[in-house]
Amino acid sequence: MREAHAAALSPASKVRSGAALRYAQRFLASLGLLVVIVTFTPLDYWWATQLAGPWNDPHGDILIVLGGSSMEGKIIGVTTYWRCFYAVLAWREGGFREIVLSGGPEGQPVAEGMRDFLVSQGVPPDKIQLETQSRSTRENALFVKELLGDTPGHKVLLTSDYHMFRARRAFQKVGLDVLPRPFPDARKSEQSRLNRWGTFLTLAEETAKIGYYRIHGWI
Repeated sequence: MREAHAAALSPASKVRSGAALRYAQRFLASLGLLVVIVTFTPLDYWWATQLAGPWNDPHGDILIVLGGSSMEGKIIGVTTYWRCFYAVLAWREGGFREIVLSGGPEGQPVAEGMRDFLVSQGVPPDKIQLETQSRSTRENALFVKELLGDTPGHKVLLTSDYHMFRARRAFQKVGLDVLPRPFPDARKSEQSRLNRWGTFLTLAEETAKIGYYRIHGWI
């Protein structure tokens, strides 16, 4: 027992304990600094703006709207709701001849819930096409490309500001040229300091996905 106690108090053990304590202190200090930066600076706004790209609300012939979160029973989630909301505003401005709503998965595709929302807001059902197989941004691009084929006209892509960088490049990668029409999703969320940490995590996750898509050659 005395030998074990002596070993626990050996100089080597004290050095290791001291090093672990210093690393823990540095980690907590870095985390605290990050929280302060995220909460009290426009980091989220700047980051979302960089991912959004051009912000000129282009018009065209076909408006492509990407689905986001969903709930049971084809009920659209918050992210999808805002994408649909801005799609309705774009439609009411005039100029688009049809809207393509993209989002699966099979069974309860989010695109069907999106259609129901748009129709409830006055968009004619015969002006809406659905793509209901996709489960990712890459599949959005692949299946919308397949759906539209060689359909003529300018295509405009509408999605969240933070999502546009990856989405636009995914569409370009499969050979479908689109004009970006982001809307203020993360930029709106970060206006409340209470939401900034959640927005920061969303932006960090999206940036990681961009890296993943680059590694696989999808953008």
